[in-house]
Amino acid sequence: MDTDTTQSTDSTQRTTEAEGATSQQIIDQMGGATGLALSTTPVIALVVAHLFLPLMPTLAVAIGAGAVLFIVRLVRGEKVPSAIGSLLGVALAAALVIWTGSVREFFVIGIWVALAISLPTAISVLVGRPLTGIIWNAAHGGEHAWTQDRPTFRAHVIATSAIAVVHAAKFVVQQWMYVAGNVTALGIADTVMGAPLTIALALVVVWAFRRSTKRLRTTAAHPVETATDPRGDDAATGDLIDGRTL
Repeated sequence: MDTDTTQSTDSTQRTTEAEGATSQQIIDQMGGATGLALSTTPVIALVVAHLFLPLMPTLAVAIGAGAVLFIVRLVRGEKVPSAIGSLLGVALAAALVIWTGSVREFFVIGIWVALAISLPTAISVLVGRPLTGIIWNAAHGGEHAWTQDRPTFRAHVIATSAIAVVHAAKFVVQQWMYVAGNVTALGIADTVMGAPLTIALALVVVWAFRRSTKRLRTTAAHPVETATDPRGDDAATGDLIDGRTL
């Protein structure tokens, strides 16, 4: 019995550490709230410059803002791949503008990325395997029957659905403005639907991860009681770890 208790405690501790690391990775990869806010700088610079300057000077301003942002992110101690990715995104968007001769092409990559995110997340919810749950389970050994625990499953349905809905809305709104050729509106929409909503989505995902881990910890601490609890799915947590499914 002592051995089982010790193993359960060790497993719970490892799970908690994994959850904390995963949640922190989500936040770090985005550069934190400040990093996300700063990431809007090239778009704002492009839109403002577009109001007063011709094409090439406008691009020069946007690229310059991207370069400054790159240096600032490195100085802030953000991860190099994240900073480089931001700079490459600006450079690629600028290349499309030069190739097509249209400033609106600066936003086309983000528009289609939004669609590419919304489709698989929506499908994963429809087939009963919310993507955030799959990621959480994989980060915790891939051994937990998380779809059989209603509170855990519901949390990941909410988190994954939020990702799908926000990115679908971003695609619809910005694609409409793209077709209309309204660069100013595109810039405003990209800014408003970018950093603020991304931060909100990150918080929802972290909440789902922590809720799942809390259920796992409760099960590990009271395996017998939760497995036989007659009060229903919201009260019983024993069915969280009794299988090995995604």
